[in-house]
Amino acid sequence: MTEQEADVLEEESPQANGDIQNTQGQYRSISPPASPVAGTLDDEQFSTYFEEKIPIPDDVTKIFSFRKLWAFTGPGFLMSIAYLDPGNIESDLQSGAKAGFKLLWVLLVATIIGLLLQRLGARLGVVTGMHLAEVCHRQYPAVPRIILWFMVELAIIGSDMQEVIGCAIAFNLLSVGRIPLWGGVLITITDTFVFLFLDKYGLRKLELFFGFLITIMAISFGYEYVKVGPDQGELLKGMFLPYCQGCGTPQMEQAVGIVGAVIMPHNIYLHSALVKSRQIDRGNKKEVKEANKYYFIESTIALFVSFLINVFVVAVFAEAFYKKTNKEVNLQCNASGSPHTELFPMDDNPLEVDIYKGGVVLGCFFGSAALYIWAVGILAAGQSSTMTGTYSGQFVMEHIILSFPVLSVLFTPSLPQAIFQDVQHMTGMNDFLNVLQSLQLPFALIPILTFTSMTSIMDDFANGLFWKIGGGVVVLMVCAINMYFVVVYVQSLDSVALYVLAAFLCIAYLCFVCYLAWQCLIALGISCLDVSCLGGRVSNNRPALLIEEQPAYDT
Repeated sequence: MTEQEADVLEEESPQANGDIQNTQGQYRSISPPASPVAGTLDDEQFSTYFEEKIPIPDDVTKIFSFRKLWAFTGPGFLMSIAYLDPGNIESDLQSGAKAGFKLLWVLLVATIIGLLLQRLGARLGVVTGMHLAEVCHRQYPAVPRIILWFMVELAIIGSDMQEVIGCAIAFNLLSVGRIPLWGGVLITITDTFVFLFLDKYGLRKLELFFGFLITIMAISFGYEYVKVGPDQGELLKGMFLPYCQGCGTPQMEQAVGIVGAVIMPHNIYLHSALVKSRQIDRGNKKEVKEANKYYFIESTIALFVSFLINVFVVAVFAEAFYKKTNKEVNLQCNASGSPHTELFPMDDNPLEVDIYKGGVVLGCFFGSAALYIWAVGILAAGQSSTMTGTYSGQFVMEHIILSFPVLSVLFTPSLPQAIFQDVQHMTGMNDFLNVLQSLQLPFALIPILTFTSMTSIMDDFANGLFWKIGGGVVVLMVCAINMYFVVVYVQSLDSVALYVLAAFLCIAYLCFVCYLAWQCLIALGISCLDVSCLGGRVSNNRPALLIEEQPAYDT
């Protein structure tokens, strides 16, 4: 066939640009774009606001190339910011204060599970040239698609609230209370808007800025770690021995909270979009395979760095404040001349800490320098995660309603909350926000497992049997753990009216989760659930899930 004839056929075909409309219903099948060249129809229709594509150098090294690893380095570190946001930091310090070193192994396992899930998101973006929100837009009918968008936006809003409030608390600590929370929120929104334009000056500059913020976090929390000097033997024991001797309900709830804080739904959407920033010929199977390899290595390094920073925080509070009482802290703060002594009542109840109180107690026990360095680390964590959260919101929103990056920050209710609440009440919202994000996990984990298991989307890079079974077990386990977290939280509200409301919401919620799970099980190969194929024919009542069209790779 000549090139001119192929162009004519492509214009007339309903399958052009990899978008195949199923004649039996609303579902669509997609094929990976054959070319990454900017300006193509596919790029125009499904574009991010990253205008620059980083070139990948040619290297004769067949096994491994540091030059290529450096070229692929960036997206994984931006993704890893979500593992270091203020919600995670607060979960870390509460874990150390309530359970000592005993839950470090939970943090390790949650980070490994997070890496495996991020791998699926990155592979989807690399193989298809589209991020998860784009695939969901093409794949699901209108009503499920809008519901999915709404639920993911709730997760992003919850995450943004934690991040913006974390920045506001950091400004409050650094200014010794002179900058109120609402002022800190306004500053954070403004500087986030400014920093987001860094990508207009070069994507590499933006990635280096995020690297700078991660370095600040590592130095700040690393300083606290060295200052406190935790017991290394207990640390290693807590990290590699899955035990929790003497743990009760508070510790178990904290373990569940760690999983909920580490594995965040919008981060999978984010990572699948960030990997589009490299020039990859998706028509070349070898290049796609190579990109998947280097992105996985880069993500592993990035999450290892984030894990170390999280360990610093857990270890500091485990060593210094585990089994401490409010009375002990009150006396120490009073002796050090801290103006925040009233935060800790004169009783023998276990110390309850959050981001704000955590900085205060560090200042009481280790000097004012420890407080300010802690605040700098929180500011870096909040600022960087606010920016990546805003990017996540943009990627999810751009195909439904709006496409202006700062809007997802402006839409968060952080400002009115900060006006009407003080520092102590604001930090207490962390549990509620973690519950909100836990509820949204199925709306990222189920779609990513569904689409990466389909050969009509992923071709030779579709999940094998091991990944299908393992991924299904991981998704089921993570969702079950987080649902337990939600149930425990609802029970603590102790309100019949809220119980009734929660029951109605749960019914609607579970119905939609079951719909997504049903589609996922069909994609995993359980064809008996596909009622459209009963009787050996396709029913007009429901569309077939996908048309099996596999693109040919250039070799």
